[in-house]
Amino acid sequence: MILPILLLTPFAAGVFSALARTRRAMEIANLAAFSLAFVLALGIAKQVLDTGSVSLWGGFLYADHLSALVCLLTASVSLVCAVYAVGYLREDERSGAFGGDDPASTSQFRKYYTLTPLFVTSMFLVALAGNLGVMWVAIEATTLASVFLVTFYGKATSLEAAWKYAMIGGVGLSMALFGTVLAYYAGHHLAGTDTIAGLNWPVLARHAAQLDPTTMRLAFIMALLGYGTKAGLAPMHTWKPDAYSEAPVPAAAILSTAMLNCALYGLIRFYILTSRSVGPEFPGRLLLIFGLLSMGISVPFVLVQKNFRRLLAYHTIDHAGIMAMALGVGGKLAALGLMLHMTYHTVAKSLLFLCAGNVYQHYKTDLFDKVKGGVIHVIPATGAVFLMATLAIVGMPPFSLFQSEFLIVRAAFGAGLYLPTALFILFGTGIFAGAVLHVGGLVLGPASPEPVTPLVPWRDFSMLGLAAVLVIVAFWLPGPLLELIRGAANVVTGG
Repeated sequence: MILPILLLTPFAAGVFSALARTRRAMEIANLAAFSLAFVLALGIAKQVLDTGSVSLWGGFLYADHLSALVCLLTASVSLVCAVYAVGYLREDERSGAFGGDDPASTSQFRKYYTLTPLFVTSMFLVALAGNLGVMWVAIEATTLASVFLVTFYGKATSLEAAWKYAMIGGVGLSMALFGTVLAYYAGHHLAGTDTIAGLNWPVLARHAAQLDPTTMRLAFIMALLGYGTKAGLAPMHTWKPDAYSEAPVPAAAILSTAMLNCALYGLIRFYILTSRSVGPEFPGRLLLIFGLLSMGISVPFVLVQKNFRRLLAYHTIDHAGIMAMALGVGGKLAALGLMLHMTYHTVAKSLLFLCAGNVYQHYKTDLFDKVKGGVIHVIPATGAVFLMATLAIVGMPPFSLFQSEFLIVRAAFGAGLYLPTALFILFGTGIFAGAVLHVGGLVLGPASPEPVTPLVPWRDFSMLGLAAVLVIVAFWLPGPLLELIRGAANVVTGG
C-alpha cells in the first residue's frame, strides 16, 4: 500500500496549505510531506529491488525499477527544494518581491505551498501509473499545476512565459494523446487480452511484438513530438528559457530536473513498445536526430548568453538532447549511461539552480554584466559551489556526469554511429566553453568592496548538503541505488 500513500502525502500537504492561515504552518506541512515522500520512495525502491515490480488495484498503479528510480529522484529534488524554499521565499518577503502588505505575502506563500505539492503529486502519478492513458493525464496535470508557478511574481514577462508554456505544452500533449490513442488501436486486436482496452502497461509490454507496426510507428512519432515538447527537445524547446527564468528558483529546479525526468519517462515507455514492435532502428534514428538537434541548438545560445538563469535553461535543453540520444543509440551500455545521466543530472542541475537563486537574490539581477566583482569574494560558499557544479554539469572529470557521458559516447562509437558521436563531442565542447566562460567570469571576477555575506540557514545549508551529495556520487554510488539504476536500464532494453 506504499504506492497510494506516496501519492496522497504531497496531495494532503497541498490541500492543508490551501486552508492554512500562517506561513509557518504551510512550511511545516511541506517539509513534513516531502520528508515522508522521500522515505516512501525509498520503500518503493526496496520493494522493487526485492520483488521486481509492484502492482496495485488491477494494475492501475504499477512500479518497476524505472518507475522507482523516477519516484526516488522526484522525491529527492522535491525535499531539497522544500528546504531551500523556506529561506528563499522568506527573503522574497523581506525584500518586497511579493508586494507591500502582509495579506499579499500570505497569498503568495499559499500559492507556492499549495501548487508545489500538487505539482509533485502529478509527477509521482506519472511514474506510478500502470495505464498509458492515466500517465498522459498525469503529465497534463503537471502542466496545469506548474504553469501558475511560472506566473508566481505576476510580472508581464511572467504572464508571457506562462502563456507560451501553456500553449506550446498544450499542443505537444495533444499530440501525445493522439499517440496514446494510436497505441490502443495498435493493440486492440490482440487475442486473449481483454485488459488491453485499459492500455495496461505490463500487458502492452508483454505483447508488444504483436502490436500493429504501422500504427506503432505513427504512435511513436506523436509521442516523441508530444513528450519531447514537455522535455524541451528542439525544436519544441522555446518555452523553457522563459519559464525557467520567471518561476521561483525552487520551482524552476523541479521543472528542470524532476519534470524533465517524467517527460523522458513517458517517451521511454513508448520507445520500449515501438522497439519491440518494429525494431529499435526506427525509434532510434528519430531520437538521434532530435537529440543531436537539441544539443546543437543549445550551443550558440549558451555561448552568447547574458542571463545565467536562461543559461541553465539552455543547458537543460542540451542534457535533454543527451538523454534522447542515449535512448536512440540503444543497447545495454547506452541504457545504463542514460539512467546514470538522469540520476547525476538531477543532482547537479538542482544544485546549479540553488546557486543561481542565491546570486539572484543577493544582487537582485540575473544578468551577468550587472553582477559587479566576483561572486566568490562576496558570497564565498555560493561562488565555490556554483563553479564546482558548473564543472560537474559540463562533464569534467572526476565528476559523475563525465562517467555517464563517456558511457554514452562509448556505446554510440561501438554501435558504429561515428558521425553522431563526433557531433556529440563537438556540441559538448561548445557547451563546455560557453558555460565555463560565463560562470567562471561570474564567480572568479575581481574582488569587490562589498562585505562578505555569512551563511544563510535553509538556503545555504540545503545547497551545501546537495553539494556534498554531488561530490560523493562522483566516487561512490550506494549499492542499492546502483542496482536500481541497472534495473531501470534493463527495463529499457528488455533484459
